[in-house]
Amino acid sequence: MKNLLSIPFIMLLCISCNSAQNTSQKMATAVNTEISPSGLTEIATLGGGCFWCVEAVYHELRGVLKVESGYTGGRISDPTYREVCSGMTGHAEVVQVTFDPAQLSFADVLRVFFTVHDPTTLNRQGNDVGTQYRSVIYYHTEQQRETAEAIKTEAAEAWDNPVVTEISAAEKFYKAEDYHQNYYRENPNQGYCSFIITPKLKKFREKFADRLKQ
Repeated sequence: MKNLLSIPFIMLLCISCNSAQNTSQKMATAVNTEISPSGLTEIATLGGGCFWCVEAVYHELRGVLKVESGYTGGRISDPTYREVCSGMTGHAEVVQVTFDPAQLSFADVLRVFFTVHDPTTLNRQGNDVGTQYRSVIYYHTEQQRETAEAIKTEAAEAWDNPVVTEISAAEKFYKAEDYHQNYYRENPNQGYCSFIITPKLKKFREKFADRLKQ
């Protein structure tokens, strides 16, 4: 019985974003874009490990208009997922979040970000290991940079180990392949989604219950 009970745990240890992508490449629906009630929009570009996880969270946050998974911060143009996963291009897996700043502040976008990933592990989130999984905030304005520095300091108080999140100027964003978009919505029962993303979403929904979309 002891050995049988350990099987799910062993399976969990072996699951990573890179290995999971080989099991399902279902084509996703088009990225949905909501209309900003205020007419205002702002962009946040964030890397917090596998982009499937981060994308799933921001889809549910009130004030978010669009979420796209992609790559940035690397050395070549138009990288593929396979190239980025090799770790040789220098890109990070990121989500580009378009939001209405009248409903959702950039500071609160970052507070969610620091809640749903571990910012203390360098180039790693769980079993996803490599520079492509680095914790990083790419700022688009000087005000975003200042806010990122402040929220990083604030977030550090909640962690025992030092926060290693990189804060860098935004570079060209390359949208990832279609099957990566809306990945969790399209593949909720896929192994990585069930074991890794669903628990992250549960934590997010509990902590930010008053900020969820209706």
